[in-house]
Amino acid sequence: MKRLLVLVTLVALSVFATQAFSADRAAISKNVDEVVAAIDGGKAVTEFAPDAYTPYVFIMDSAGMLLVHPKLAGKDLKTVAMPIYDALQAATPEGVWVQYVYQEKEKNTYAKKTKGNLTVASGY
Repeated sequence: MKRLLVLVTLVALSVFATQAFSADRAAISKNVDEVVAAIDGGKAVTEFAPDAYTPYVFIMDSAGMLLVHPKLAGKDLKTVAMPIYDALQAATPEGVWVQYVYQEKEKNTYAKKTKGNLTVASGY
């Protein structure tokens, strides 16, 4: 009986974790899509607060400079975090999920290009 209870509990936790993961991914991509649409619609990058979204959304120019980021705004991503810069090169106007390892942790980031070739991204 205990084994059955443990098995049912593990299955339930797995289902809930999968649903939470999907919801997080959907919320992240929605936030990035909204920022890209606002920029493409004429909103200035300087109008975005780095902590306006959870998780935060960051904006990078085509040379790798972080224009919006809670801690690294004004820094060249190629210098401070080359694995992230490399992964973000896959960003498209349609949006794409990229994976990379940073500080020994696997990261998943949704990245999308604006019409002006900025990269907007967020992840976990």
